Amino acid sequence: MRIMSATIKASQGAPYSRIYGVGGERGNRVVDNAEMCTIIDSSDEWIQQRTGIVERRWATEDQTPLSMALAASRKAIERSGIDPAQIDAVLVATGSHTRQFPSLAVSVAAGLGLKDPAATDLSAACAGFCYGLSLADSMVRTGTAKNVLIVGVEILTRQTDFTDRGTAFLFGDGAGAVVVGPSETPGIGPVVWGSDGESADVIWSDDWNEAFASGKKPVIHMEGNKVFRWATTFIAEKTAEALEAAGLKPEELDVFIPHQANNRITDSMLRRMHLPESVVISRDIRQMGNSSAASIPIAMEALLESGDAKSGDTALVIGFGAGLVYAGQVVVLP
Repeated sequence: MRIMSATIKASQGAPYSRIYGVGGERGNRVVDNAEMCTIIDSSDEWIQQRTGIVERRWATEDQTPLSMALAASRKAIERSGIDPAQIDAVLVATGSHTRQFPSLAVSVAAGLGLKDPAATDLSAACAGFCYGLSLADSMVRTGTAKNVLIVGVEILTRQTDFTDRGTAFLFGDGAGAVVVGPSETPGIGPVVWGSDGESADVIWSDDWNEAFASGKKPVIHMEGNKVFRWATTFIAEKTAEALEAAGLKPEELDVFIPHQANNRITDSMLRRMHLPESVVISRDIRQMGNSSAASIPIAMEALLESGDAKSGDTALVIGFGAGLVYAGQVVVLP
């Protein structure tokens, strides 16, 4: 006779979650296209036509992934109004942490003085922040965490090949953070996410062991045309799926914050999405460059600080990049 197994008690949290605060930190050095063209053979006109970038922000020597993550996190926590002692999980999306372990997340938690939080890094490139949003939403609603700090941080210029005319002008350095906590109304919509590992060779970084063994630094490589086609077709379709998953029509959206990869990609996506002219579109890449996992929260902060977007607006966010991976959802702005 089979004895009945004991029933496992499931955790249960808040009915919904939302973003309570956002903060950003940009590289201290402003590098305009004129300076960029002293490094590569190009022109301001060519760079702007190809990407929309006018200038980018580079980290100075005293800025590190940890220092930038801490600066962005402190701003997000202060604006959230949540006691840091109540933050019980830290998720850091990054490709710039130079150690496999310990994670950057544990150092962020320690630097903020958080007490015994769950802490881990996420490796999802430019989609990492949106991956973190989905995980934080699930954690809050299942009760495995009450308040979650999500940080996207990158110093990509230290992984840039400045002899590669096709990528050298693209990247910027920065960190963006949000605090996610419980809510009585929906503040983070269902995620639409996935991956295509068969296209892993479209955007990649050198193997760090092999690079250092040969006396070189590991750098980023990208097949720009393939990335452009993927983003403007497949990813554009996923934006529509994310809106549908949230139960919204295009005319009900207030803000669109795509990963700040390329203005031409954003323009092409908009032609497929048929968003009304009333929707505010983030163009933060003009002043920031591509900061990978940090780009969406940095752009979110910029829109709120400028007044172009306001608290309570519905915003579609979507990240996409190396993997190939993608993730997107609709959120209510803090």
